[in-house]
Amino acid sequence: MGISTEPHFAGALGSEAELRELYEQPSGFAARKQIDHLDSAARQLIALAPIVFVASHDAEGRADVTPRGGDPGFVTVLDDDTLAIPDATGNKRLDTLRNVVATGHAGLLFVIPGRGQTLRVNGRARVSARPELLAGLRPVGKPPRSALVVKADEVYTHCPKAFVRSALWDPATWPSAAEQPSAAAVLHAHVGDPAVTLVDVERSQAESLARRLA
Repeated sequence: MGISTEPHFAGALGSEAELRELYEQPSGFAARKQIDHLDSAARQLIALAPIVFVASHDAEGRADVTPRGGDPGFVTVLDDDTLAIPDATGNKRLDTLRNVVATGHAGLLFVIPGRGQTLRVNGRARVSARPELLAGLRPVGKPPRSALVVKADEVYTHCPKAFVRSALWDPATWPSAAEQPSAAAVLHAHVGDPAVTLVDVERSQAESLARRLA
């Protein structure tokens, strides 16, 4: 079923003008907070963030968001508007890297534990394997084979309302392990191969965490 015949998309809004019939224009600080460089406040937040979510899309517009994590400071600010995220040992799907190679754009969301306000950086992006660039980055485990380099076009903070509403940082609101499917159970269901058992997946995931983080 194509997107044009998807019943849940029927009547979807098709223009910014239609959106603005529902929503007012931004005002006050929200309308003025966007900059095009990494100022001292943005640099401080990047240095404190142990995780960044990277949004990208392929040439056909299919979107993807993936987390990248490391010790605070694993993302390096190269100059006033450019930063670099070192690659780390992963599953070799290369979803983000393939997308960036195809389209040259990425969006970043930096998150600091316990803090509601996040930092967004959107801009042009490239995948680099230049030895002199990689040598200046802080590795996440093994020395990186490549780095995602982003030149900021838009830099701005995002308000904490989503974190306040979700009570994300309050352990009292977290679901118990018993309420959640295990990571292995989810992957086993998604793979859907009758020749692969849940024990096989559990063993593979345990080995990955024990031996492939570095």
